[in-house]
Amino acid sequence: MAEAPRNVSDLVADAARQAPDRLAFAEAGSDVVVTWAQLDTAVNAEARRLLDDGLQPGERVAIRLPTGVALVTSLFAVMRAGGIAVPMAVDLPDRERARITDHSTPRFVIDEPPAGGAAEPVAAVSGGEDIAVLCYTSGTAGVPRGVMLSHRALLANVAQCAALKPAPVTSTDRVLLAVPLFHAYGLGPGVFQVAAAAASGVLMDHFSVEPALRACKEFRITAIVGVPPMYQAFAQVPSDQLDDALSTLRLLTSGAAPLDPATLAAMRAATGLNVFEGYGLTETGPVVTWTLVGGVAKPGSVGRPLPGVELRLVDSDGTPGGEDEEEDAGVVSVRGANLFSGYWPDGAHGPDADGWFRTGDVGYLDDDGDLHLVDRANDLIIVNGFNVYPHEVEQVLAELPDVVEAAAVGVPDERTGERVKAVLVLKSGAALTEADVHAHCTARLAKFKVPGPVEFVDVLPHSITGKLRRASLRNV
Repeated sequence: MAEAPRNVSDLVADAARQAPDRLAFAEAGSDVVVTWAQLDTAVNAEARRLLDDGLQPGERVAIRLPTGVALVTSLFAVMRAGGIAVPMAVDLPDRERARITDHSTPRFVIDEPPAGGAAEPVAAVSGGEDIAVLCYTSGTAGVPRGVMLSHRALLANVAQCAALKPAPVTSTDRVLLAVPLFHAYGLGPGVFQVAAAAASGVLMDHFSVEPALRACKEFRITAIVGVPPMYQAFAQVPSDQLDDALSTLRLLTSGAAPLDPATLAAMRAATGLNVFEGYGLTETGPVVTWTLVGGVAKPGSVGRPLPGVELRLVDSDGTPGGEDEEEDAGVVSVRGANLFSGYWPDGAHGPDADGWFRTGDVGYLDDDGDLHLVDRANDLIIVNGFNVYPHEVEQVLAELPDVVEAAAVGVPDERTGERVKAVLVLKSGAALTEADVHAHCTARLAKFKVPGPVEFVDVLPHSITGKLRRASLRNV
């Protein structure tokens, strides 16, 4: 008899059999802890409640809970009961929450912790190609869309990551998870990797430096699943304090947004550890590449494809080859079992007939085969027919001592089609002028890349994972 398609919640059942008494998840700053056996029992109880309340296979269940054991329990329970989990941020504005619920039409909304109790084991209702999670994108490229992630895709990405040597999470690891669990990055490399290894996860609802350092010391954290703002904050901590709190660490990883090479260097200097950077999208389950694959934390690179993931650079029409001959850059296209099933509700715009998906990110491969991201394809600025990648301009702007953060965007221009606009956040008391910016960039960039208008603002907009939202700056 053929083996039934696997369900993501099987990870919890397997961990409960392998290590029933091992810590599964703990909430930092509280006494809430749960073993794998206890978590499996709670998942069964909540799955049974959902089934008794009439949940049918494929119906959506929105989950609006803070990062914690209750959220993890609810997530696995919905999947075990055959539903499609729709994780949502607790603090979403009413308008955005309504937009997602109107679009996903959930049968139930879980906004209170499960009641607990016991239940007989519940056999997973779905698996394989059935949709497990409906994740809504951050909207950096336009209107957020519901990404349909199957059990197959999520489990494939877990296996692809686990195949690395050394594995990013092992059974003896205690992993700090301070990334949002309504985001694919928090789910895949975070919760699902911990469950697959029957390891232990320490959950933080919101990241801040001092509580994170306390959690690292208290739980003797060995691995951190992080995002750039976390490491930027860590790098500001006195080295003796940082070294003391992170003394048990073996692995630092970063994803969801580009990591500044200066932060990479600062963390290495303070801890003796490299930060291994990865790249992926919600649509790819989410991890595509990782510097762990080659074992070298190379500044500016996001590494090589995971085992089982194919990557190629294509032109804007999908033709293999570079998009920019000078830089050998192209749109990153990927293929693998970790890819999504299209966008909700009809599966539109998923992988093509040959299994390839164009990510919309522009990058190039160096001589070692490591990927370097240049920019989002839809952030590309075209001046008189010449391509300008915002990240290149932003790196030059960031060299100005008075600049805290910089963004470069394209704005319409009657003569050149588009021109570059700089939006800058300055240090307190700085006296930088538009003329200073022009002079600095003129000495370092080709003429068509030099910003025209310069705006000074108090803060730049970012997604929850620290990704710069350039689209909203074009009209600043």
